[in-house]
Formats: sequence, structure tokens, C-alpha cells
Amino acid sequence: MAGVTLGAAGLRATARIVATPEGLPVLEGEGPLALRRTRARGAYHRVTVVGAMSAPLGGDRIALEAEVRGGARLDVDSAAATIALPGRTGERAHYDVRLTVADGGELRWLPEQLISVRGSDLRMRTRIDLAPGARLVFREEQVLGRHGEPAGTLSTRLTVHRAGRPLLDQELAFGPGAPGGWDGGAVLGGHRAAGQLLVVDPEFTARPAEARLLGDDAVLTPLAGPGFLVTALAPDARLVRQALDEVLRTLALPPR
Repeated sequence: MAGVTLGAAGLRATARIVATPEGLPVLEGEGPLALRRTRARGAYHRVTVVGAMSAPLGGDRIALEAEVRGGARLDVDSAAATIALPGRTGERAHYDVRLTVADGGELRWLPEQLISVRGSDLRMRTRIDLAPGARLVFREEQVLGRHGEPAGTLSTRLTVHRAGRPLLDQELAFGPGAPGGWDGGAVLGGHRAAGQLLVVDPEFTARPAEARLLGDDAVLTPLAGPGFLVTALAPDARLVRQALDEVLRTLALPPR
């Protein structure tokens, strides 16, 4: 496949989406990241990420880029969970997501969960750049191990800039390669799944969200800007999704 390289250390591939008000002039999948136009809801273009092969494996370096231009609305989901797997060499895998939303653009980024399998080692980095008039709904969920197995090593970093200024910079680390205490009461408290829902909208400039607890294991935190972050913990993926979907329903957005 053009643009994909496979060396002794692992796969190298980048997929790219560009959305305009008129359509999707760029929809380029590579390697394990196949991109499909799917039926949209309302005024949104919709793209579904389909796993074309097992990835990320140890040693892989894959990236997914999406650009939403002025006035465009883009909804991105995935057909199945992303599963981080160990590779033959024992090297760490890297998965980079880069999202850009222009003034008047709107992005709903609602993929399925990331599952960290025993023996895997994945570093995932997400960088989001928003114009002052951009809107964003972004969800990510981590599941530590498949049913009945311990977690692999997983580190994630979510960095968001709005109008060129930092809005959010959050780093999480789980599993045997993470600093001690990651499974203790101050972090996961024994839970096996975690999720975050980030919402940024210029409307929150006039009416900021208020900090509050959402049940026993979820919290809404206002940001120092027009948006908020919901963080949820649960024993399994289903309960994390249930907590985050409730927030989406409150905002009159359709859950995925």
C-alpha cells in the first residue's frame, strides 16, 4: 500500500481526513487504518475508522490526522475497539492523533475503546488545535486488559490548544511500566476502565460549566476556557461508556 513501510521494528503508516462544507476532499487510509464514508446524521460528514489489520503491535508507528476547515462538520467514529498488542521485538508502539478545527468548524471524535492487552506497550499522543470559533466533542476510553487478564503498559497524553494557547494538557499512565500507585486509591482505585469526554464550545464563554460529581466515579471539571472535561472510572468498558453517554444525552448529542 502506498506510503506504508514495514521494517524489522514494525509498521509505519499515516491516515488523513480533510473535511470542508462541501465534502471530504481527502480521505486517505493507510495500513491498519482504513477510512470509510458512512451515513451521516444531519449536516455532518461521517467517517468510520475500520481496522484493516491487527495494530498497533509493538514497534509500530501509526498516525491519524484530521482537519476540519471553516464551516465544516465532521463526525468520526470507529467500527471496533483499538487493541494494543505485544510485538515480536518487545519494542514500544506509538499511535499519534493530530486534529485541527478551523473557525466555524465542528468535530465530533467518538471512537471505540482502546484495549491494552497483557504484554503490550503503547504510547498514544493526541494533539488538538482549535481556532477561537471551533467546536469539539472528543471522547477517549481506556480498558486495561481483556476479560480476566492483567493490563499491558499504556501511556496517553492529550494536549489541546485553542487560539494558539494551551487549554488542556493531560497525561495518564497505566500498567506494569507505569509509575507505582497507578492502580491505587488515588488513581484508578482498582477499576479496569477509564474514560474522558472533552467538550469545547464558544457558547461556554458566556455560560461556563459548573464543576460537579456525576455519580460515584465521574466528575465534570470546567476548563480555563470555553469547555469542560468529564473523567469517569468503572469496573468495565460498558459502565464507562454509560457515564459518558449520559453527558452526551444531556447536551442533546447522539451517543455512539
